[in-house]
Amino acid sequence: MAAAVAVAFADSSIVVLALPELYARFNTSIVGVSWVITAYNLVVAVGAFALVPLVRRVDPRRPTIAGLALFCGASIGCAAAWSLPALIVFRCAQGAGAAMLLAGSLSLLAALRGSRARGIATWIAAGTFGAAIGPALGGILTQLFDWRAIFVFQAPVALAALAAALRTAPQAPAGRAGRTAVAPNLGLALLFGALVGALFLSVLLLVTVWGRSPIAGGAVLCAVPVATLAARWLSAEVSPWAAAVAGASLLAAGLVALALLPATSTVIVVIALALCGVGMGLAVPVLSRDAVRPDDGMVHDGTVTIGARHVGLVVALVLVAPLLSTDLDRGGRDALLSGTKVLLNAPLSIRQEVSIALEMRDELQRAPRGTVPDVAKPFNDHGAGSDPNVRHTRDSLVGAIQDALT
Repeated sequence: MAAAVAVAFADSSIVVLALPELYARFNTSIVGVSWVITAYNLVVAVGAFALVPLVRRVDPRRPTIAGLALFCGASIGCAAAWSLPALIVFRCAQGAGAAMLLAGSLSLLAALRGSRARGIATWIAAGTFGAAIGPALGGILTQLFDWRAIFVFQAPVALAALAAALRTAPQAPAGRAGRTAVAPNLGLALLFGALVGALFLSVLLLVTVWGRSPIAGGAVLCAVPVATLAARWLSAEVSPWAAAVAGASLLAAGLVALALLPATSTVIVVIALALCGVGMGLAVPVLSRDAVRPDDGMVHDGTVTIGARHVGLVVALVLVAPLLSTDLDRGGRDALLSGTKVLLNAPLSIRQEVSIALEMRDELQRAPRGTVPDVAKPFNDHGAGSDPNVRHTRDSLVGAIQDALT
């Protein structure tokens, strides 16, 4: 059951490292492909808030079982999707299933663990780690198999949790509405909105701009879940208030480091993502425990918290995707102008310049959609290894294009 909770939270970002492949496969725009993530989070948020008045009146097993069945079926549908609209529709169905299973699983975990406090602790830990490991897990599956493997992997997890839910004894409805803790839920919404920068934009930087493979990008992004787990030992040494403040501050510091990269350095990205992971591991559990108390209103409180987290993700995604699209379009134009300037001013003969330019055109046409072409190849084919003028022009042009894109 905890694994299913982790996967449902991981699905908020698990397809991030597959976005470049989906962008090329379905011949869409950046805004279009971003809806593969946005649609899921939007439906989880809307579904959670819609469930708030219902969860306290029904046996929590019912929404959990229905949610797991829907999540499993939708995962298979995502794996078989034949177009971007179909994938987005199945992602919406996944989101509806996730909202139900996340809301109901809190009470079932409490029953399975023997107390509300332990059930809440398991639910929070699974959700925090799931959100952190999502992109890395998706990248590894994409590289080893295909983007469809991300969704194939989820179906048996949901089936196993469904079997566990069916064997759980019936639960009495919560009855009480509980309280809505505005401050911690607002804090969670802001934190998860901020995480879009670490889990979404850093992936596009690593894979699309720097040309790393999905598995290499996933390895870099492992810094987030590893640091999140490490933060559990740190949080035991400080007060809850200090953990929340330190966590938010470290997440902000990691995002600033990602925004102001001084060079194309994987090491710096790993350090920045580790700061984000530690910040998440410190702040999210503290705020979640403050938002969800182990009393009769536990299921109500947990459902509100699910909605708050995903609202933060949706708002950030909706704001970031158009800005990113515009920025990359401008970067592409700047790269073209900078590269043209370098080639025109190169200390090469007209014959060499024309030959290299024609081969560069062919490289641009052959490059898969959504990838940076190998503009160094034409220079290498024309003696960059032995001719210092060709080598200097190659390095200048590649540097100009990378500067414009990064």
